[in-house]
Amino acid sequence: MVVDYAQLYDDAPCGYLLTDDDGTIVAVNDTFVSWTGHPRAALLGTRVQKLMPIGDQILYSTHCMPQLAIGGAVAEIAIEVIAAGGQRRAALLSATRTPGTADRAAQVKVIIFSAHERRRYEKELVAARRRAEESEARRASAEADLHHLAWHDSLTGLLNRAGLTTHLATPSGSSEMGEHHGGELRADPPQRGVLFIDLDHFKEVNDSLGHAAGDQLLTVVAARLQNAVRKEATLARLSGDEFVVVDTFTTDQEAAALAERLLEALNAPLVIDGLEIVVSASIGAAVAHTAEDTFEGLLRHADIAMYRAKARGRNGWQLHDLTHADPAVDRLRLLGELRRGIERGELRLHYQPRMNLAGDHLVGVEALVRWQHPTRGLLPPGEFIEIAEDSGLVRELGVWVLDAAITQAVQWHQAGLGGGRIEMAVNLSARQLADPHLIDRITHVLTRRGLEPSLLVLEITETALMVDPDAALATLHALKALGVGLAIDDFGTGYSSFSYLKAFPVDELKIDRSFVTGLGADTGDSAIVASCVQLAHAVGLRAVAEGVETRAQQQALGRVS
Repeated sequence: MVVDYAQLYDDAPCGYLLTDDDGTIVAVNDTFVSWTGHPRAALLGTRVQKLMPIGDQILYSTHCMPQLAIGGAVAEIAIEVIAAGGQRRAALLSATRTPGTADRAAQVKVIIFSAHERRRYEKELVAARRRAEESEARRASAEADLHHLAWHDSLTGLLNRAGLTTHLATPSGSSEMGEHHGGELRADPPQRGVLFIDLDHFKEVNDSLGHAAGDQLLTVVAARLQNAVRKEATLARLSGDEFVVVDTFTTDQEAAALAERLLEALNAPLVIDGLEIVVSASIGAAVAHTAEDTFEGLLRHADIAMYRAKARGRNGWQLHDLTHADPAVDRLRLLGELRRGIERGELRLHYQPRMNLAGDHLVGVEALVRWQHPTRGLLPPGEFIEIAEDSGLVRELGVWVLDAAITQAVQWHQAGLGGGRIEMAVNLSARQLADPHLIDRITHVLTRRGLEPSLLVLEITETALMVDPDAALATLHALKALGVGLAIDDFGTGYSSFSYLKAFPVDELKIDRSFVTGLGADTGDSAIVASCVQLAHAVGLRAVAEGVETRAQQQALGRVS
């Protein structure tokens, strides 16, 4: 890169002059010419002294310039410069002298700053520094805010799950719980303990008064818990209406006393939207007794104890007891874990292909839900669907499955899989079938995701249909009007009336896999499958056999069809 130093010299923000020892100007830059208004030709050969009032000329006496050699330079001497119109302009002068040689006379390099411009530059510099400092302060503040948001609950300001785990892993956090080694809490006195707090019937507040009222309630609860625990304790909100206290205890009785104190603090009435509400909670406590008692282990034990408190009537507390096993408590705990699992995105969909028997090609898939449990691994629906059905949570779970399956179907169609006509089959439970908002929910998801209704097949078991056949019939007609396909699932294992079967506006019968497994090997199973296929065809329905996994089963199905 070529640098034009002459251009830099001319464009400099100050006046540059080159003189001899007498002050005669031999060179001058464009900035000085512009600032003074003197033509360059008039300046060249003129002594600098003529550009100054009489009082300033002494600086350029005959002996001034040679004296620069003593110190080599003078810096920022206040002067005035007479411009072309006679105006006097305040300036700052600096100069350096280069001694002469045998081949070259001595030279004096003079720099003249406009005092006004200098003050402006200084102000701009100060302002720039202030802006930089303010920017750095804002950056530091933003980083602090992001750090706070990452480790704290945005509603209550308490530590969140990640913040709690991180806090307990730091030296300052572990000091509140005693010594921390390799993730283990030492059993030396005082004992470390965890209290798991879950509000009773909080969902009813959200459903009846709205989420804003629920948030207000959670804020009050957080403040009450904060006031009830020791300053040295650690309080966190894990999710929803779940809170955790980590503290040290000399005995189990101290943990129990804290649980009582927390319940008493929560039970005081409060008013939300003009309605008096009494808050209650179920609390589980677990205290470390061995070196193997990690924080995560204590939290899990406290969680179990909390569900035991709920099973015993709520608004109470329980200490963890390893020797106690209660199926009802386990069921209740699993329900809570499932609810949190839905919130945390732990559900997964697997897809079972539906093949055309004659053409042996893919015509659709069936969405099968699985639960990626954080400690138990991948759970099949048999482990949790019944609990979800009994509790009503299956409606929330069903909405998630429907949305996820339709989203996947749209992606496959856009990719051209199956010619863009792959059917997506999704199961409906008895609870979902009885949901008065079912049609609206399905319409909303189909519209939002952009799936053609005819590419969605809803599967309902015989048992679900016969819970309330008349209501089911009305719902099926509404679904049929929506344009979706309908199938009777697990046909042959439930109970149904053939008169209702004829009346139901369904498109297909799905023969249960328990009969399909024996195809070609068990004459009874083969006869049942053949009867089901003939019945389906007789009433104008498609027949779908579940669980065809071998070529022999496929060939046997072809023979009975």
